[in-house]
Amino acid sequence: MAVRERLEQSGIRVVQTPYEAPNANAYAERFVRSMKEECLDRIIPIGEGHFRRAITQFIAHYHRERNHQGLENALIEGASVVDAGRVHRQSRLGGLLNFYKRAA
Repeated sequence: MAVRERLEQSGIRVVQTPYEAPNANAYAERFVRSMKEECLDRIIPIGEGHFRRAITQFIAHYHRERNHQGLENALIEGASVVDAGRVHRQSRLGGLLNFYKRAA
């Protein structure tokens, strides 16, 4: 089944952007650039399964653990901020992606 048909079945409206105009879709271009620079340029995927796991881990990190300057250093899927307690480092992808949380 074509991608466009699946999107339409899911209720997603497809909006075409001009050919070779990356500024017309700046949010998607920035996300792809972040994924490439922070994740894919630093690993050598060994098969499709490894590639898919790396992408899944990066997307979870991007939405739940990575600060975004455009959101005033907030998270996309916001979590409550705890101001007290020790800071702990947690990692994804074997230490490739790191984030810091305060112990509750």
